[in-house]
Amino acid sequence: MSSKQESNNFIYRSDEELQKLTVGELKPHNAPITLVEYDPHWPKAFEREANRIRSVLGSKALQIEHVGSTSVSGLCAKPIIDMLLVVEDSADELSYVPELEAAGYILRIREPEWFEHRLFKGTDIDINLHVFSVGTPEIDRMLRFRDWLRSNEPDRDKYAQVKQRLAKNKWHHVQHYADAKTSIIQEIMERANANK
Repeated sequence: MSSKQESNNFIYRSDEELQKLTVGELKPHNAPITLVEYDPHWPKAFEREANRIRSVLGSKALQIEHVGSTSVSGLCAKPIIDMLLVVEDSADELSYVPELEAAGYILRIREPEWFEHRLFKGTDIDINLHVFSVGTPEIDRMLRFRDWLRSNEPDRDKYAQVKQRLAKNKWHHVQHYADAKTSIIQEIMERANANK
């Protein structure tokens, strides 16, 4: 595979680029994406994990939010709970990573160039725990996108249709599927931002 693969006018990150961000081995997906109908148990699963993280980090957990498609009632999603954790400084890994790892969370992504984003996988349920520093603009963007989809049925339906169409493709990495959603997310965010 070439360093960049272009599809639908979108340039996907190469294995080498993704490996640089990945803690541990980068494992290919090489399959379609599994989307399921909204599960009303997802908010309870989020609350359970949020309480666990609060008990581990205490006051270091400045904010914990349910984000992503599993946080939007009626929206199909990968059955993975996306969570947003805000800490004082996500780049200061010694201030929170050891506690999370001791509780069974696994650091999988480190993106210094993208708001010092860190991503952990969960313990006994499938989660993506996104960690950002307080004041990072991405926090507001994630919450605004979630809240807009919760209150705007036409955009929620449009987003679901694009996700379902894309999910049918065979994806070398799940990140490529996520990246392919960029244009629809930007389109919806423009409407959300215009209605602030």
